[in-house]
Amino acid sequence: MSSGDRLFFASDYMEGAHPRILQRLMETNMVSSVGYGLDEFSESARNRIRKACSAPEADVFFLVGGTQTNAVMIDAILRPWQGVMAAETGHISTHEAGAIEFGGHKVLTLPQMDGKVSAEDVAACIRTYWQDENHDHVVMPGMLYISQPTEYGTLYSLEELRKISGVCRENGIPMYLDGARLAYALACPENDVTLPDIAALCDAFYIGGTKCGALFGEAAVIPRHGYLPHLFTIIKQHGALLAKGRIAGIQFETLFTDDLYFRIGRNAIEAAGKIRQALEEKGYRFAFRTPTNQIFILLEKAQAAALSEKVEMGFWENTDDSHTVMRIATSWATQPEDVERLIECLERP
Repeated sequence: MSSGDRLFFASDYMEGAHPRILQRLMETNMVSSVGYGLDEFSESARNRIRKACSAPEADVFFLVGGTQTNAVMIDAILRPWQGVMAAETGHISTHEAGAIEFGGHKVLTLPQMDGKVSAEDVAACIRTYWQDENHDHVVMPGMLYISQPTEYGTLYSLEELRKISGVCRENGIPMYLDGARLAYALACPENDVTLPDIAALCDAFYIGGTKCGALFGEAAVIPRHGYLPHLFTIIKQHGALLAKGRIAGIQFETLFTDDLYFRIGRNAIEAAGKIRQALEEKGYRFAFRTPTNQIFILLEKAQAAALSEKVEMGFWENTDDSHTVMRIATSWATQPEDVERLIECLERP
C-alpha cells in the first residue's frame, strides 16, 4: 500500500487484484469463448455462487462496478412512479452523484443510527405514504436499499435484518442489499450474517468484487429465478453489459474457489484491528465505532493536514470549523509493514 515514503490508506480498492485472479486470467488469456457472460467460466462462477448462497435457482449477473449495479438493479425493481428508501447516509444517497435520480427514481431518505435503518422507520415511511390522503401526488416507496457493511463500516445483525425483511415482506416491498464490501463483513468476528441468510432475506443483492480482491466487477444475485425478467436487456440499456463478460466471470470463479472470498477479508480485518488498537493507545478520538475495515477518526484540521503529509487517508466530513473526520481503510492487500509504518506515524494528538 505504500509508494515511496508515502502510505496509502484512503480506500480499499487501491491495489490491482489477488494474485490467484491474475494467474487464472493469464492461464485463460488465449482461450476463445462467447461474450456477454454466456461463457463457461461465467456459468461456473454462477454455480459456485449459487452453492455458496444456498440458492440453487438464483439468477446471477456480472456487472462492471457498484454504481452501475445499484443503478441497474434499482431501475429494474422499481416502477416509474416509485422511489427507493435508504439511510440518509447510504451510498446511493451520498456518494453516487445522483445516479439513482438520474435514472428517474427518487431516493427517499430514512433516519440512521450508526449508518443503519431500523424496521420501525421503514414501516413508518410506508405507513406515512398510505395514510396521506394526497399520496397520489407523492413518490411511492417501492423498495428498500441497505448495505452490509454500511457506509459507516457498521454491521446489521441477523436479528435486525430479519425484522427489516419482515416489514418489507408484510408490505410487498422488495429489499435490496449492496455488498460492495461484503467480504469484509463476512470476515468480521462480530458478524453473524451469512450469505445464505442474505439470500433468504433479500429479494436481490450483490457480492462485491471491486473492493474485495477483483480487478473490477460485482455479482448481482436474484435468489428467486425469474423475479426480474429481461434483466440482461436492462443491463445492456444501462451500458453496464460487459462484451468480454468472461473476464468478470473468471474473477468470481476464482473468488469462489477454495473459499477465497470468505478468507480474503481477514487480512483487512486483522490490519484494521491493529490500527484501531494503536489509535486508542495514542489517545485518538473515533467519530464512530466500526468493527470492519474502515476506521473513522476525529482530528483537528491542523493535525489532519500534518498526518496527511505522511499518510493518504480518505476525507469524510468537517464536523465544525476546526475538526474533520478522516477515514483509514484497510484491504485484502494491506501489508503488515505498512501497518507498522502507519502506527509509527501516529504521534500522540
